[in-house]
Amino acid sequence: MQRRLVIPRLSFMMFMQFFVWGAWYATAGLTLSKYGLSSIIGTAYSVGAIASIIAPFFLGMVVDRFFASEKVMGLLHLAGSALLWMVGRQVEAGSGTTLLWTLFLYMLCYMPTLALSNNVAFHHIADAAKTFPLIRVFGTIGWIVAGVLIGQLGYSDSSFIFYISAIASLLLGIFSFTLPNTPAPARGKPLSVRDLLCLDALQMLKERSYCVFIICSMLICIPLAAYYSFASPFLEAAGFANIGSVMTIGQMSEIAFMLLIPFFFRRLGIKIMLLIGMLAWTLRYVLFAFGAPDQIGSLMIVGIALHGICYDFFFVTGFIYADQQADSRVKGQAQSLLLLFTQGIGIYFGSLIAGSLFNNTVTASGTAALAQWKSFWLYPAGAALVVAVLFLLLFKSKPSTHAVHQHDAAFERR
Repeated sequence: MQRRLVIPRLSFMMFMQFFVWGAWYATAGLTLSKYGLSSIIGTAYSVGAIASIIAPFFLGMVVDRFFASEKVMGLLHLAGSALLWMVGRQVEAGSGTTLLWTLFLYMLCYMPTLALSNNVAFHHIADAAKTFPLIRVFGTIGWIVAGVLIGQLGYSDSSFIFYISAIASLLLGIFSFTLPNTPAPARGKPLSVRDLLCLDALQMLKERSYCVFIICSMLICIPLAAYYSFASPFLEAAGFANIGSVMTIGQMSEIAFMLLIPFFFRRLGIKIMLLIGMLAWTLRYVLFAFGAPDQIGSLMIVGIALHGICYDFFFVTGFIYADQQADSRVKGQAQSLLLLFTQGIGIYFGSLIAGSLFNNTVTASGTAALAQWKSFWLYPAGAALVVAVLFLLLFKSKPSTHAVHQHDAAFERR
């Protein structure tokens, strides 16, 4: 009976994990603009990236060596709930510097839970390529529900997005303690500097294909940051209403492609799937750029709907690939380090570059700025295309049909 309930519990975990994030992240840029804080949008989105750089070195060691993943995740979400509530109050007060520091502390709590939730899920499933997408799709559903709720309540540009997320984080923190036990795989092994710096997971970079995968994943996240930081202000300038709901179109397409990942994984392989994901980001930005000057809403909607391919074929496939390549002793470190290079280093520099690009290209407001938005989106389009070409030329890997990883040990532990 308990085994049959594992998948539903993991699925609900993913639902809440991304509800918490989706409730505020998609429209935070719009909210900051509403409260006169538009100048710190790029910085606000970069603090999560800094947290992703710092956290894995500590978290990978803690999870792989000392504490069960689900307990660490529970504590982090409980602390995050209080911090999110404080962020909402500081937005209302217009205190930009204090807000950024509080948001940074919150992201130090939240970003590690992305790797932790993956670690918990991978530990309790046998066939990652087949089963993980079916669990992870509930994260997408959680993001959609959060976005629709925010949009329908009229809170897309309100500080209430942080309060709703805080309540959800509290509930997830409590629920995390009920998840299946995911013990530290190297528990009892003496601690060393090697463990603290996650050097065992870094050893994976000696393998050429994995090194190319990590580097290109980091580089592609630089242009990706423009979407996360500035899609909502762009859509407002283009005349869209209920932006939180509009942006969930991308997550709706994500559901379809998430469920198709096992099919494409067998037939296309890792390289083609990752390449398609990168090229989809290029196409999205091109559609935004050429749809902006004349307010061609259909092109913008198609760009949003491409999120299914953009996210699933790149990020979700990347999570699976990292899990397949990692030794069982360092799976937590491997997921954390992937988070460091993508959501950390890549998004950090991308957010700063996007913020600077926005401040230098989009100098008007509202519909008057749409021609300027075209220039803004063409820069990340070109950058994503360059990274995709580099990946095509440098990445060599066996077809995914020969790389499907079986977690038989997970069932033995249960």
